[in-house]
Amino acid sequence: MALLIVQGSALQAQEPATLAIGEPAPAFSLKGIDGETYTLESFQGAKVLTLIFTANHCPTAQAYEERMKELSARYAPGEMQLVAISSNHPGAVCLEELGYTDLGDSFGEMKVRASDKGYNFPYLYDGDEQAMATAYGAKATPHVFIFDRDRKLRYTGRIDDMEDPYRAPTRSDARLAIDALLAEKEVEVETTKAFGCSLKWKSKMDWRKTLDERWKEKPVKVEGIDLEGVTALVGNRSDVYRLINVWATWCVPCVAELPEFVTINRMYRKRPFELITISMDSPDEMDNALKTLRQRHVAATNYIYSSEDREAFAEALDSQWQGPVPYTLLIAPGGEVIYRKLNTIEPLELKRAIVERLGRTYK
Repeated sequence: MALLIVQGSALQAQEPATLAIGEPAPAFSLKGIDGETYTLESFQGAKVLTLIFTANHCPTAQAYEERMKELSARYAPGEMQLVAISSNHPGAVCLEELGYTDLGDSFGEMKVRASDKGYNFPYLYDGDEQAMATAYGAKATPHVFIFDRDRKLRYTGRIDDMEDPYRAPTRSDARLAIDALLAEKEVEVETTKAFGCSLKWKSKMDWRKTLDERWKEKPVKVEGIDLEGVTALVGNRSDVYRLINVWATWCVPCVAELPEFVTINRMYRKRPFELITISMDSPDEMDNALKTLRQRHVAATNYIYSSEDREAFAEALDSQWQGPVPYTLLIAPGGEVIYRKLNTIEPLELKRAIVERLGRTYK
């Protein structure tokens, strides 16, 4: 893991130095998503070894996923082997950093991402001890390290000069370095800056805990809403994606899944997104609804339906809804319903629906 130094009363991570050109590849032993253990010797059959430190959640890393697959497929196994490594500590990734993804950086989520995206290269986990990231001095996701036949470092830095996944790069630095090594030539540009998300060192876990505690301090309120208000909500003349969850205090599954909506809200709320809850409790039960929301820290826009006419409410909310709770809608600007779910949500399914509309990258 990253070394810690004491500065005052706070512990700070001292990032390791990046491996210098000409240095040998440090040994490693890491588990891959296929359950196998990989070492440096596992890839001795390739003339060139390309190691890329990456992450599930990082927008820049996601922007490069297809180009990583293309780079891997470009060469025969005996020519170049590409290996991806996730070194982020899952407990150090804050919910507020997950606004461009549906997945965090745990080992289990790595398996999901590799399957979803069809990775054609090994994907190794270094997140618990972060020993490999420390030994190599990885700074960002993605960060490329390219080694020759003798496993001496010959290139480190970016994949290419274009983060936008929909535009072609003007300089493909990693590919040029690989081609030079295969041709037994000198690498023209040996180092470039690695731009992307910073490594999430284990020492950052305290910051995540701080953000979690700060969230619990946020005010939680609830107010009444009538049919006209409900109609305006689903019409959604705003410029944000609107997630509406209908629940009630007497509905056990409703209450049980409220923390999932808090997580989703914290992930996407800094983007064009908002969470709205509507309680189906009787209007005179507002205090009880508020108590439940506060206990679960649902710091969102919270309403309670101000009438007993539930049939009219159901028709105003969504003509396809028959009335049982919980019920969840994701509504695009302009009123298009892009997700509806009767009964409890499947969190990953909902996150995917949200992030596919919001976008996974900065471009």
